[in-house]
Amino acid sequence: MPMQRSETFHQRTDQASDDAWRNFLIGRSPAMERLADKIRLIGPKRATILITGETGTGKEVTARAIHAASPRAALPMVTVNCTALPESLLEAELFGHVKGAFTGAVQRRIGRFEQAHGSTIFLDEIGDMPLETQAKLLRVLQEKEFQRIGSSETIRVDVRVIAATNANLEERIAAGKFREDLYYRLNVVPLTLPPLRERRQDIPLLTEHFLKKICDQEGLPLRHISDQALDLLRSYSWPGNVRQLENCLEMAIALSGERQILLPSDFVLPRLETRSAPEPPGSPEPPLIPLPEEGLDFEATLGRIEWQILEQALRRTRGNKTQAAGLLRLKRTTLSAKLRSFESRTAEKGSNSQPRAGCATA
Repeated sequence: MPMQRSETFHQRTDQASDDAWRNFLIGRSPAMERLADKIRLIGPKRATILITGETGTGKEVTARAIHAASPRAALPMVTVNCTALPESLLEAELFGHVKGAFTGAVQRRIGRFEQAHGSTIFLDEIGDMPLETQAKLLRVLQEKEFQRIGSSETIRVDVRVIAATNANLEERIAAGKFREDLYYRLNVVPLTLPPLRERRQDIPLLTEHFLKKICDQEGLPLRHISDQALDLLRSYSWPGNVRQLENCLEMAIALSGERQILLPSDFVLPRLETRSAPEPPGSPEPPLIPLPEEGLDFEATLGRIEWQILEQALRRTRGNKTQAAGLLRLKRTTLSAKLRSFESRTAEKGSNSQPRAGCATA
């Protein structure tokens, strides 16, 4: 039975403004400008799109930008994660079911394709979709129709499909895990997202965006980042891409306490750089703390870093010196001596900028 919304949808000719959808894409690097140019061209069309790229590159955000650039933007985009549900439930999630269709189907369910009528459906991690469900998805793409589970009624829909995967679908086709005909139906307009290491010049804008987002969510005053810390972020290869950067900034804000400026010591960057091209023999490792052009006060900088590490250990152990010393591979007497030294120096300066070591326990 035909749906009713399409008559009004086809009469719509207005499109979202360029600014509205461009705000989804953070960055002005050549790679992001090329991506924006493609979205500007394909957004208003009806073509199916396949977005590929490494984990964390922003495939769902890109799909939302495409939807926002289309005449369908007035209706919400419907999202389905193909790995979030077991095979037995994914088909019902996509196409719906009638009451009594299977054990547990106590009432009729409207599937995601019906919900997306006149709009866009985003199928994330499409490479993990079971083969049986792939066959039914192929029919929807070809015929624009499907049946709810347990029903013989044919439902026609007008849905734009955007799919995404971090898997190599050609390899999965060769392994018999993905249908070749479905691949060609999905890959009408291919978009490959660049990893963050290939657009490092976007890191300052991304950092500014995420700092504001995280501070707003946590109800905190806006945090800023020092030049040295920003240089550190630029030098890292980001195997987890934009998602890893956001998580890293969230951790840094948590570790920085009340301080308004994030320092290099606030960042924990695992050296899992297997995706990067191997460095030539003898090439230097990126500096943990880049040396600014104007130089720095070595003793003061070293002291601040040392204090922040001690402070983090004491926070994690709720002030227990013995446990904190264990975390830092120090003798308890060494840790106590360092705390006394910092307390003495703080008292001499008459400063309350550092927490007192006296709050620590045995």
